[in-house]
Amino acid sequence: MSVPVAPGRLPFLGHSLSMLRKRFAFTANLRCQGELVEVDLGPLRAFFVTSPRLMHQVLVTDAPKFHKGRMYDKFRPFVGNGLAVSSGAFHLRQRRMMQPAFHRDRITAYAEIMVRAAEDLVAGWRPGEVRKLEVDMQGLAVTIVGEALFSTEIGAKAIDEARRSVFVIIRNGILRALSPGFVEKLPIPANREFDEAIARMRAIVQEVIASRRDDDTDHGDLLSTLLAARDPETGDPMTEDQVFDEVITLLTAGIETTALALAWIFHEIAANPEVERRVLAEVDEVLGGRRVTIDDVPKLTYLGRVATEVLRKYPLWLVMRRTAEEVELGGARLAAGTEVILSPHTLHHDPAHFPDPERFDPDRWTPERARQLPKGAFVPFGGGIHQCIGNHFALTEIALVAATVLQRHRLVPDRPVRTRFTNAAYPNDLMMTVVPR
Repeated sequence: MSVPVAPGRLPFLGHSLSMLRKRFAFTANLRCQGELVEVDLGPLRAFFVTSPRLMHQVLVTDAPKFHKGRMYDKFRPFVGNGLAVSSGAFHLRQRRMMQPAFHRDRITAYAEIMVRAAEDLVAGWRPGEVRKLEVDMQGLAVTIVGEALFSTEIGAKAIDEARRSVFVIIRNGILRALSPGFVEKLPIPANREFDEAIARMRAIVQEVIASRRDDDTDHGDLLSTLLAARDPETGDPMTEDQVFDEVITLLTAGIETTALALAWIFHEIAANPEVERRVLAEVDEVLGGRRVTIDDVPKLTYLGRVATEVLRKYPLWLVMRRTAEEVELGGARLAAGTEVILSPHTLHHDPAHFPDPERFDPDRWTPERARQLPKGAFVPFGGGIHQCIGNHFALTEIALVAATVLQRHRLVPDRPVRTRFTNAAYPNDLMMTVVPR
């Protein structure tokens, strides 16, 4: 079967320039070409999936036939071979060893960190003060993941470094992933900034792990769980390098999604008065003026739908897979080693499944309407064997932080927000005025 080629291909650069310049507009237009479209990243030929059916095939039904793709190859030399970038038998082994860190009893313990950190943040807000919300939420997400990872004194140094470096790594990493290989070798500020941030994070995380090397105490944090983990088949622990890779993975992958979701939640609530009215009424009714706990999360049903709609509207732009063997996809035979591009953003904004996709509508997620979605149409945390291991951690954090803030304050827009695109949609200058309730 012949696969259509995306328009606008340039010599040497392929479609890379169009993708980086036009971002979501470029990928959204691909669905007009078919379920599977050829997109070239420089000299690299890749195939872009535009339908839920093929998304589900790649992520779930044929998942063992796909490994992580080129985008992850670009990250691996810097962030190691943690869950976010590993594939195959090694990935499954690491996932089994890490699963206890995300059991419900552990997340219940982390919930206390989430609520306390949110309370500490809003305690410093003053009536009428204008806050830069995306910065507040980024700092809060780093604090929560950092404290969940490192409970000891030396861990505080790692948390401080994460605040400084993690978003530099995330922001510049996607530019490297989508650019031809020679770009990352250029002596430009973005490359220098990225390399320095990686070096600083590597040094402090290795120092923390070394300080725990001979410490058998369970400190109740994620690092203790990683150090105590044993392969269920061999009984072997993770090597120090493997622990390091997973810590870096948790620091990067575990921060961006929740920070962005929280920033956009407060923006969308403020921008939609009826949504705000319903959320505040629910928070007041469920909590009755007391402190939120993890047991309240399933009761905050409308807030949960608001969070789900944010994850629909503002998901990752691209992820990549590589065929581990010959695969039939959308009627085409793809040889082993073929790159496949998946776009949660493109599918989450497909009007065939989400009418008027730019409109913020939490009621898309009533049980009756949600059941009508085809598999693969909504993939905020991926799916199948590579689904984000921290998805319940993230959803719990989003609910607890949002409830803590909304119980105390309304946040009123100070000016229109602009959107800055990396591999996700970042609010840029989300300035909001604090109004005590």
